[in-house]
Amino acid sequence: MIDISFCEFLEYEICKALKTFDHEEIKGFWCDGILMSQPAYSYSHKFVNDNREVNFTAFIGEDGQQEYELILKFGKKALSRFARNLDIECCIPNSEESEWFSIDIGLNKVEIQLH
Repeated sequence: MIDISFCEFLEYEICKALKTFDHEEIKGFWCDGILMSQPAYSYSHKFVNDNREVNFTAFIGEDGQQEYELILKFGKKALSRFARNLDIECCIPNSEESEWFSIDIGLNKVEIQLH
């Protein structure tokens, strides 16, 4: 389910992921919130199943206030759990894993790949 509770959980996971980066340009970055930035239908089972991703707005930066486009991509496990109204928090990879989280500070864009 995608709701405020999920957004808060994702916010903390992004903070953990940002701490693992060694890049000087994002040192000290943190996330200060995530907003569901699309219309309600964009978080429906059909929309997620058809598109396999949803967009959010994340506030990231040294002060946590720079607006970023956040694209949450659904893997097979996340799609299956979402379709059955099960919690998808367990589909967020461990912050120590590589390749699940990317940030482009030039484009103000973050992508997260769920399991």
